[in-house]
Parts: sequence; structure tokens; C-alpha cells
Amino acid sequence: MRITPLVIVAASAALAAPTAAHAEPDTSHPPAAPGVSVPGGRYEHAVTLKFSTERGTTVRYTLDGSTPTRESSVYSPGRPLRITEDTNVTAVAFHGGQASPPVSYGYLIKTQEKPLATFVVMSDVHVGDHAHNDKKYESFFDTIGSIFPNPDAILSNGDMINDNGDGKGPDHRIVSEIFQANLKRKGMDSTQLLISNGNHDAGLAAIRAGYPKAWFPDSGGGYYESDVKGVHLFTVNTETYNNDTAQRTWLKTRLAELTADPANANRPILVQGHRPTTGTAMDGQQASNPRLAEDLSAFPQAILFSGHSHLNINDDRSIHQRDFTSVNDGSMSYVEIDHGYQMVTETGLANRFESPTAQALFVEVYKDRTEIDRINMAADQHDIYAGGQWSASWQPPYASAGTLSGPGWTVRLKGSTNQQIKDNFRYTAAERNKVAPEFTTGEPLTAVRGPEGATVVRIAQAKDDQMVHHYEVDITDTTTGTKAVSSKVLSDFYIMPRPNTLDIPVPGAVAGHAYEARVVAVDAYGNASPAATLTFTR
Repeated sequence: MRITPLVIVAASAALAAPTAAHAEPDTSHPPAAPGVSVPGGRYEHAVTLKFSTERGTTVRYTLDGSTPTRESSVYSPGRPLRITEDTNVTAVAFHGGQASPPVSYGYLIKTQEKPLATFVVMSDVHVGDHAHNDKKYESFFDTIGSIFPNPDAILSNGDMINDNGDGKGPDHRIVSEIFQANLKRKGMDSTQLLISNGNHDAGLAAIRAGYPKAWFPDSGGGYYESDVKGVHLFTVNTETYNNDTAQRTWLKTRLAELTADPANANRPILVQGHRPTTGTAMDGQQASNPRLAEDLSAFPQAILFSGHSHLNINDDRSIHQRDFTSVNDGSMSYVEIDHGYQMVTETGLANRFESPTAQALFVEVYKDRTEIDRINMAADQHDIYAGGQWSASWQPPYASAGTLSGPGWTVRLKGSTNQQIKDNFRYTAAERNKVAPEFTTGEPLTAVRGPEGATVVRIAQAKDDQMVHHYEVDITDTTTGTKAVSSKVLSDFYIMPRPNTLDIPVPGAVAGHAYEARVVAVDAYGNASPAATLTFTR
């Protein structure tokens, strides 16, 4: 059983409605989560925030994605909080020994420069009915609208449904109904919706039957070209690309024609395809279609968006540049973390790599750059298994909706030749992060008692300039010389706000035995902290 302070456990709770600023708190229950004067979203200026809460409570906040504690910064009503750059703000109300659920708000602070075009890039919708998805997608489209009130295009990059060769093709109509209802509800009348074919989409005929023609304007092979306010977009069919000579010829010919014009030499050309290509984003996990990478290699202007693997976009390995730019666009149903790690769950450590987190990319194309922002649709703390049963359908409200899942990425195409453009790429293997995490508290490890007397080693989360990916945990019974725990434990980086501690149960701990714990914090690139150690007796 996971042992965490109340404020962290409450991260999965629904956001309580803000209460009047002068209402008297009920001290028998936790106070309500703070309300905020300016909702999260995209702004073209700095924003000034005020928090509202019950009389007698104290609001504390963080700006680094962590969960506020009683030691965090105190909000003073006379000193509003000014946000001047992209930030996640998390607030908790404290009263006596009680704490509210944390609530997080994501702010994108832009200039007044207008982009040429705006895109929402999502994938792996995996919708099968209205019951589990209507409310969810109302929340998701509310989040979209808070950032792009009228996006020029929404790219849904494959796996709209859950067909596994079992006749679920008509479910595409359910997705169409949900999306059309929300586009109408949000007034996104001019937004183009452009779909790619995924391995769970039942086939091209089912896609054509399920959506308006404008959403999937292919001419027979599941691939097509679009113009979104002057930005060229190519939708490829990654289910057939590797052996589809006609599709390969079409893509290479059109890219060559476009880039032959000097006016297009430094303009991005967007490509969406469901499956990632090999050796690119997140090391190409679950990748295929090596010929797509081969064909794009002559065009550094290409920015390829892919899904399929459900890999999270918190990780900076989700963007990759070598010959072109490749970007993982996450998942709208649940995310995965690269395999080989354990998670701390409600029942202890588990060999698990899924989290019920929904994410999407928000892309702005400017004259001299493309800005890609990573946004959580929902990143509350849940286990993917509810009551022992698989569940990726946690319902709103989400206390994390609209938060940032990482700093934005900026792609610039600088240079007069293709090689010069590649030489100026930023997200290359040579430029990858080399800064190691570090433990910053005086006691990074402590031994605590859990329910029914269980022994637990509590890790105070380390800090990193990007994110701590996992911990190498070794706990030895030094009385017998046997290993009690030897594991790589994920840091919960995919949760917003991030829990401040992780509790590692020591199974079979024996009273009177001495133990030694050794923990190393590791980032996504393998940079490792010095080990933190602890000796204790059960």
C-alpha cells in the first residue's frame, strides 16, 4: 500500500468548486481546493493571479510541477502572483491539520505575434462508445479551446477506434458524432479535422464511411495532401507505406517539388502518420516503416508527427532531429513509459508501464519557427487498474486539465542549404542533456511504517533540469545478506502535480533485522545522481 502525505493522495481527487472567499471552513473536512482569478490557457501577455478560498485557510503554491507542502511559498492576497513565462501553477489550501486537494493550472505566455497556422495534434483516441467518452471529450475540447479557441486544424493521427479485426468499423461514426458535437459546442466552425489511418481503425472503407469526406480526403490509398492556411501537410498511411511504391513516389515527388522553390527552403512541411519510423523519437519504440525515414532524409523541412506507441510526451526523447524532425504526439486514451521499469501502485511495486494520462501537442507555425507545446488533457494520479480491472476511462473533472507536460520545443530551419539546416538542428543526439539529477533534501531517504506495520523506504524526489525518469533502488537485509528489493522504479513524472515522495515497500521485512537502502536518481538520458543511502533496523 502506498504511504503518502494527504496532499499527494488527494492529487487524484476531483477538483472541488471554489468557494466564496469569506465562507467559514468546515474544520471536520479538508478545505476546498483554491479557485484562481485567471484560468489556465494561452495568453499573449503576462497574467496576474489571485486565489480564492475559505476564510482562515492558507494557500501555498509551487511553480515547478511539484505538490505544495506546508513549506511551500505562501500566497498573500495583497501580492498577486505574476506569471511571465510558460508555467504550471499548483495550489493547495491548508487549514489546521487539513489540506485541500491540489489543483494545477497551465499557462502558455506568448507574444502578440500571430502564427501563420495553429494545429492540435492528437492520436490513439480509441473510442468505442458514448458512455465512457462524451464527458471526457467535452473536457478535452474545453482544454483545446482554452489554448486555441479556433485551431486551424486538428490532426487525429490514427487509432480512432478499438477494432482488432472484430468488426468494430462502425464505431468510427461514434467518434465522428463526439467530435462534431464538440466542434459545434466550441464554435470551431472553420477548424479542419484531418485523420490518418491506424492499425486499430478497421480499414480505409470504415474510415471513409464514418467521417465527412473533408476529414479523410484520400483518393484510395489512405494518404493525401492538405493546405492549412498556406502550411503544407501530408497525411501518410503507415500501415502500407513501407511496401507502397505509389505512396512513396507521391510523397517524395511532392516534397521535391515544394522544396525546389527557394521560397520554401526554410518553411516547415508537416507530415502525420500513425506509426513512428525507426531510430527517431523515443528511439523508435514500436517503430516501423524504415523507408519513411529514408524518404524524409532528403528533406530537413519535414516535421513528422507519429503516435501508435502511446509513449508519453513528458520525455524530451519524444522529439528527435537528424535528417528531419520527428515528434511523438502522445496518446488521448492512456500513455506508456518505455518498458523495463516498475511503478509504485496502490498495491505496491508492479511491473507496469501504463498510466491513464491523456496528452496532445499544440503546434504554432510562424514565419521563422514552429513552436510545439506539450499539454496534458488529464494527468491526475490514478492507477491504470481500478479494482484490479483495466481502466483508462477516468472521468472528469480533471484537476490537471490544461497543464504543461514539459517545456515547449522550438524548431527553426536555419541555413541556405539542406546540410546547413541539419547542422543547426537543436534536438540531436549530440546535443542531448548531460546534467544529472541530484537529491536536494537533507534526508533523501527515510524508513517509515505503513499500514499493518509494513516497512517502507520513502524517497524524497530528486531534482533535475528536465525530469527524473526513474530510481535505481536496492534494499539489502544486511543481517542475512539477502536482497529485499532490486528495481528500477519510475518517478511518477507523468503525474501532475508530481508527488514529492515515493514509498518503496520492503516485502518480508523481519523484526530486528538491519537493512541498507541505496537509491540513485536517473534522468531519461541515463545521467545518474550520486547514491543516497540509509541504514535502519526493522
